[in-house]
Amino acid sequence: MNRRTFIIGSIAGAAALSAGGITWLSIDPASEPLTIAHSIQKLDNLIKANPTTTGEWNLYQVLTHCAQSVEYSISGYPEHKPGIFKNTVGKAAFSAFSIKGRMRHGLNEIIPGAPGFLKEENLEQAYNRFRTSLLDFDAHQGPLKQHFAYGTLSKAEYEKAHAMHFNNHLSEIVLAG
Repeated sequence: MNRRTFIIGSIAGAAALSAGGITWLSIDPASEPLTIAHSIQKLDNLIKANPTTTGEWNLYQVLTHCAQSVEYSISGYPEHKPGIFKNTVGKAAFSAFSIKGRMRHGLNEIIPGAPGFLKEENLEQAYNRFRTSLLDFDAHQGPLKQHFAYGTLSKAEYEKAHAMHFNNHLSEIVLAG
């Protein structure tokens, strides 16, 4: 990437975040707990409710993707954005998401460098993998790895990030009924 492209991209990204930040700061943070325990409770309730998805990914893909994200916070993400991105745009985005209590991202974008997954697989396996990843994260006592876009996060920040990430994907899940 040449310097001119980087500078123009950085300015455009900062402007977009600033404009979005005005809206985000005017909205009260989400009232539900952004915790691993609450995410597990939501996951358990979800799986019992015969859910379907409205987006490009089916529930297996959504749960596998969410599990990968939690697992990578412990083992390390396969690819990272450049350090300058993580320390500027990435930190600003996480800060804005944290203030609002929810995040928005491309709901059919795989984690950079993560192995792809098949469209149709065992839903119980994906549920168990995601649930186990949440329990493992909750019990983890060691250092956590840098997020591929947000950089260094504390355990509490990562917990919030994982809950917001799952909640964002829930926006494309519909319960039968």
